[in-house]
Amino acid sequence: MKSVRFYSDRGLLPEASRSGGGHRRYGPEALERLRLIRSLRALDLPLPEVRRVLQDEGVAGRVLEGVVAGRLRELGSELRTLRWREAALRLVGECPPAERAERLRLIGTVSMPPSTAPLARFWRAWLPARMPARATAAFLEVAVPQPPEEPDPAQVLAFARLHAMTTAPCPGTPQPRPEVHRVAGARGAAVLYEGLAEAYELAGPQLRRARDPHPGEALDAYVAAYASAFGSRDTREFRRLLAPRLAAEPRLDRYWELTAAVLTPPGSRPEPTPGTADDWLRAALERDNAGAA
Repeated sequence: MKSVRFYSDRGLLPEASRSGGGHRRYGPEALERLRLIRSLRALDLPLPEVRRVLQDEGVAGRVLEGVVAGRLRELGSELRTLRWREAALRLVGECPPAERAERLRLIGTVSMPPSTAPLARFWRAWLPARMPARATAAFLEVAVPQPPEEPDPAQVLAFARLHAMTTAPCPGTPQPRPEVHRVAGARGAAVLYEGLAEAYELAGPQLRRARDPHPGEALDAYVAAYASAFGSRDTREFRRLLAPRLAAEPRLDRYWELTAAVLTPPGSRPEPTPGTADDWLRAALERDNAGAA
């Protein structure tokens, strides 16, 4: 058989001897070895890996465990890529003809599955340059959405738009930085975002319950974070002056809107993001100031 000669020529199935006519002869253990080789090849293991398993005493060796684990990781990556490609194809196939050119252009700029590196670069350019690495990593972990394992076409479109937005240059001027970065400096900004993370976490349950913005523990943590960054105290006057300094930034608002779309499968209620939490807290601050006027 061709497969027997193939494995024999590559040293996977050693022959015991040859007949006078040059025919290969194999020992009684060759059949079991051939079955093992075929089983390993049926699992799509490449020949070098099959050789490693055979040299490690076959199924009893530890090499097989490592080879199988490695192949499972590879298959997981391949399956994820295929799921993203399938969703991208559905996105193009199911959209109105007038929108296909734009969607193809967007998808063509994104790898499958997509990389989050451009999103991280977007935020690194926005954060203070000398902000401590640990604080920057903690911020990026929250700010950069991880692509879903099994995306819906709408999630593919949202990520492609997010990629396009974060890689496009700001029109006319460099990417604007918030005033608080200049005032607080790199280390002060690290303290600020640590405090804001606490405030966002406290606001999360209010957002999930769709409660209207209101003063409370979350707002107190939010104001305290800014008071620390600006070298002030949380007073009524500080709250009144803080509100206009926290004007919405359309580009960041769009970022968080797309992030929510990436993270939320269609038909599900969006999970709070730092952007939606910040919107809620700014609105709570406005309400608190109006109530105290």
